[in-house]
Amino acid sequence: MIGCFLIEMKVGARVFWFGTKPIVNLFRAEILEAVLSSNVSLEKSFEYRFLQQWLGLGLLTSHGSKWKTRRRLLTPTLHFRILENYMGVFHNQSMILIEKIKSISNEDWIDIKPHIILCTLDIVCETVMGVSIGAQKGSNSDLGGLFTERIVHPWLQSDFIFQFSRTGRDFAKDIKILHDFTEKVIKEKKERLLKERSIANKNENKDEGYFGKKRETFMDLLLNLHIDGESLSEEDIREEVDTFMFEGHDTTAMGIIFALYCIGLHPHVQEKIDAELHDIFGSDKNRQATQDELRNMKYLECVLKESQRLFPSVPMIGRHLNEDINFDGYTIPKGTTLHLNFYVLHRNPEVFPNPEKFDPDRFLPENSLNRHPYAYIPFSAGPRNCIGQKFAMLEEKIIISNILRNFEVSSIDPRDKLQLIIEFTLRAANPVRLKFIPKK
Repeated sequence: MIGCFLIEMKVGARVFWFGTKPIVNLFRAEILEAVLSSNVSLEKSFEYRFLQQWLGLGLLTSHGSKWKTRRRLLTPTLHFRILENYMGVFHNQSMILIEKIKSISNEDWIDIKPHIILCTLDIVCETVMGVSIGAQKGSNSDLGGLFTERIVHPWLQSDFIFQFSRTGRDFAKDIKILHDFTEKVIKEKKERLLKERSIANKNENKDEGYFGKKRETFMDLLLNLHIDGESLSEEDIREEVDTFMFEGHDTTAMGIIFALYCIGLHPHVQEKIDAELHDIFGSDKNRQATQDELRNMKYLECVLKESQRLFPSVPMIGRHLNEDINFDGYTIPKGTTLHLNFYVLHRNPEVFPNPEKFDPDRFLPENSLNRHPYAYIPFSAGPRNCIGQKFAMLEEKIIISNILRNFEVSSIDPRDKLQLIIEFTLRAANPVRLKFIPKK
């Protein structure tokens, strides 16, 4: 059995993997709880520095007092009442996706990956930046792939060598385009917000704030903090916007893709989802769901959780230990770098019997009661858990429910034909071939 983490020790300025033998008692949720629940060991592992050229020292890559300050400032911007304002964007973009699928549904199969990726890119641009880029009618670059290429090729880990490599030049070119675009939008939105506040002050109207009638994007909320004197500069805003664009795009897309693939493999699961959706919507295929209706998609939520168990969007994370971790007679010393493997953790047969079986009933309330809270952590856990997990689950529910209201989905390839690769996210190396049959 492969252990649930790899250990790396720093010797001088270098990092060496010495591994662990497959010790079953370390393949447990308790060890991950000891690491991830720590309020001392909050620093990410060394390879996250490769993202700093792109994301700066935003929420993903920072640590210490800067991370704590940012987390405190950003958490209210993803309050459920704000997320409710994004539901219309999720719905409208998913309907564009559905029309796209309808136009090619007569084909023997569709590789759903590029279509979902472009849909989630449109969503994150509109909700985070307030900009419509029409990605579902275009294409996008793969900065995540370039980041992974640097991790797996040691000679590219030197900043000096990387800047002169073809990969480094491509990375720098794409980064400049993205940074210029983000900075341009920030300046334009800041000018608009200042003008709106000036007009409101002249008319003696109160600013509507976070919970006003106007739908505010993530960038709007950060700019409000900036204008109100919080310790958030324009550069800080760019870091956090770029971070949310990075984390909220590809990861959510992969979650949707693998969920559709699993649903397409299991007709009995799809029938139960269809029954649930029919109870909520009847024969209406296009109406936008309400918050209460999304909460009532309880079986669909179990399906999404089981899909994330088998195919966690982020299958591995890294931590640098700033304290000794003692567990079951073992000591993992301060200064160690741990890579925690959620893909393997979620396949622990002691927690999930017959772990390769797709069984959404694992996540029914009565079947989850005694499960260790760190046995299933697709969004990580502890102080540095994913701040956008509610955003992601809401988006996945809306997109998948809308697709299944309009199509019967069938997966062409069985599980043993699905080849997986780990970049920053867990991805399918080959096309995810689905057949979409329009419902009458």
